[in-house]
Amino acid sequence: MPVAGKFHHEAIYRGADSLAKLGAVQITLCGAGALGSQLADNLARQGVQHLRVIDRDRVDEHNVSTQLYGESDIGAWKVEVLRQRLFRATGIEIDAVRKELTDRNALSLLQESQLVLDTFDNSSSRRLVQEQCRSLQIPCLHVGLYADYGEAIWDEYYRVPQDVAGDVCDYPLARNLVLFMVAISSDVLLRFALEGIRQNWSATLRDFAVRPLEN
Repeated sequence: MPVAGKFHHEAIYRGADSLAKLGAVQITLCGAGALGSQLADNLARQGVQHLRVIDRDRVDEHNVSTQLYGESDIGAWKVEVLRQRLFRATGIEIDAVRKELTDRNALSLLQESQLVLDTFDNSSSRRLVQEQCRSLQIPCLHVGLYADYGEAIWDEYYRVPQDVAGDVCDYPLARNLVLFMVAISSDVLLRFALEGIRQNWSATLRDFAVRPLEN
């Protein structure tokens, strides 16, 4: 009897051909915070093989409750921790880019992507991702959350929100909402990668509701 591989259950669910197709897609993930770090881990465990992650930050203590990182990672670069964790978990070697995305480097960092996933936590970075993806005609999924609300929206329907007043890291956030949105946005991304279907969703945690987003 053959030994089941590391993506055995995904292969049964999606089919071996879909898993091979997913493994060939070049995905760039912008941001390695609450959404980005958990999405990177989730996508890698679902069969994504080519993943670039862009983030300039180090792990802080307040990241431990909502992000993939642990206490032993405090002070380390987020993308480096992700690179090591995902290699140990799945054997993939992500392209860890320890830089801020700027006007000067956005073209070179995004142009080889087949899909871009935006999880940045500020409006200027989200706007830059949007402008570059539109210029390069790269499909981009924006995923965001605040308090008990989350959304996953394809770029053609997306409006960059205003920044939250005060410290961008100091706002209410439930871990369950992060994981809720990771599951939703992962499936939205995979459905597009495998079937070409674009879906937009919003979700609220308090009433545990997931709704198609009205365009």
